Amino acid sequence: MLENGLWMVLIILAINIVYVSFFTIRMILTLKGYRYMAAFVSVFEVIIYVIGLGLVLDNLNQIQNVIAYAVGYGIGVVVGMKIEEKMALGYITVNVITKEYDKQLPEVLRQKGYGVTNWAAEGLEGDRMAMQILTPRKYELKLYDTIKELDPKAFIIAYEPKTIHGGFWVKAVRKGRLQS
Repeated sequence: MLENGLWMVLIILAINIVYVSFFTIRMILTLKGYRYMAAFVSVFEVIIYVIGLGLVLDNLNQIQNVIAYAVGYGIGVVVGMKIEEKMALGYITVNVITKEYDKQLPEVLRQKGYGVTNWAAEGLEGDRMAMQILTPRKYELKLYDTIKELDPKAFIIAYEPKTIHGGFWVKAVRKGRLQS
């Protein structure tokens, strides 16, 4: 009896981890505009959801099943986010303000394949350089490391652009010319 109860808890836990991972991925796909892929993932998500919820509802008198369902949900959120990080869909825009005006910094980044627009800026303590850099999300951390290596005191802000249109750099990235 105890062995069957343990198996039920493990099955419910695993099912909910998978379900919530699919849910998280589907939501990201939806937000990024991958409609058909999101719809495809949702089919499996719902099947898994119905099976998992059915197991819990059929055994609602056993609190360990409800706890397994809740814990599986929490773990599933983390697993789904980790999967999404690995997928790294879309682009990221990184705004950088350097401590000092350094004409070499944008050129070094361009040589590495990043699209950089830079301009002179003025901060509280003097001249600065502002840069706007667009990169695929899969290169985001590498870009941060490169910037910090070139200017450890650089101020960095990143966000995801909703729409991208025009420019030479986007074509180059789609052809795989960015160095990793």
